[in-house]
Amino acid sequence: MPLVMSGQEGAYVAPSAQEIEAIARRTLAALPDEFRRHLGEIVLIVEDFADDETLKALDIESPFDLTGVYHGRPIGEKSSMDSGAVPDRIHLYRRAILDEWVEDGEDLATLVRHIVIHEVGHHFGLSDDDMHRLEDEA
Repeated sequence: MPLVMSGQEGAYVAPSAQEIEAIARRTLAALPDEFRRHLGEIVLIVEDFADDETLKALDIESPFDLTGVYHGRPIGEKSSMDSGAVPDRIHLYRRAILDEWVEDGEDLATLVRHIVIHEVGHHFGLSDDDMHRLEDEA
């Protein structure tokens, strides 16, 4: 998805949170069925930056260094005895994603897909190798 030229020469409009969310939702829909059916009520949230609490918890100084995060308990750690739990969430951070997109020159859809699959991997408690395999299959 290229940057869109605005009315002024040389000015660009970056993709919106809604456009990034649409890419993320297409990524989730393209996951292999054995993963997709176990996502449950996972919530997808796109914000400009991570909040200070999240950055502090992850020991990250700059909000530009965090493109996405999974909040929840990996599916293998859940119990039928859990009650009143907040739904699992995948947060994507638009400004950090766009910054990485511009720096690396990678296709935006490919970058967002990679981030979403990595965060889905945390939901399933997957290793990095498993996440790479999932990304190849999606």
